[in-house]
Amino acid sequence: MLQVIWQLSGGSSGSYADMFLKHGVALIESGDAGTWHPDRDDSEFEGVPVRRFATEVQIGDVMLLRTGISTIRAVGLVASDYLYLPQFDDVNGRDLQHARRVRWYALPSEYDFGNRVFGANAPSLSRINKPELVDYANRFLNSPPTYWQTATLPSLPSELPSIEPPDELSELVTQVQDLTRLYADRTAFGDYPTEQELVVHYVVPFLRALGWRVEQIAIGWRFIDVSVFRTLPRSAASCHFIIEAKRLGASVESALEQAKGYVRELGVPRDIVVTDGIRYRMYSAERDFAPIAYANLARLKQPALELFARMKRS
Repeated sequence: MLQVIWQLSGGSSGSYADMFLKHGVALIESGDAGTWHPDRDDSEFEGVPVRRFATEVQIGDVMLLRTGISTIRAVGLVASDYLYLPQFDDVNGRDLQHARRVRWYALPSEYDFGNRVFGANAPSLSRINKPELVDYANRFLNSPPTYWQTATLPSLPSELPSIEPPDELSELVTQVQDLTRLYADRTAFGDYPTEQELVVHYVVPFLRALGWRVEQIAIGWRFIDVSVFRTLPRSAASCHFIIEAKRLGASVESALEQAKGYVRELGVPRDIVVTDGIRYRMYSAERDFAPIAYANLARLKQPALELFARMKRS
């Protein structure tokens, strides 16, 4: 019997592929719309992928975990029916509650097919018919090792409880939660706010609430979106961390390389925060820019307190 093969997006540049592998899941977006069921329209889920994921994907189908237009990170076998898992409501800011369990085999390194086999604008999920991909998947399944195809699935994470914001952030968080819903209604609001708007309306007020004075916050200093200084005068030596802003809803990881370039030009190691105004992720200069803290002001959960503590003026 011929295997049915699907490609699944692992996020921008594979930003959540490792999480899929860790927990043995395949996840797709528009989870905030709620559980899929047959009487719901595709428009409620921003297109057809959720319906296809829930109804056409079958246990035993093959999945290629895509990280780019020509690369994959893993090969997997679908191991469950459609699930709705609320613990994945905020994966790097994405609502990925639509789920399937998958037995993944993580490749030693990304496999590059050498050409744009997935196309320039591949959807989050689609069935694969291209001979090159079908041949690769079938040869992979029939080659050792094969133990992973029947291995025990890893445990799923627990759902993190929501928390109340610290008093100093209460007003800002309320504003974020109110306006995030408005931004999502393109008919009522129009185009998304610009990066500059996000800096003015969210980033600077966030820093001010965390105790930073106006003179310690620079906008556009050395072409950096936002720079935060321990002391005056403003200099590379006194710079505490930098912030790179992205448009609302953009993958925060996509701005990291640009921000690392700014740090190299400073000549001193400084932590980086990447944000779309709502979501904030901090990367440690001392740990080769590994992510060390994250907060989503629209979905406050316990780990956010670590980011607040790291960004707060001491």
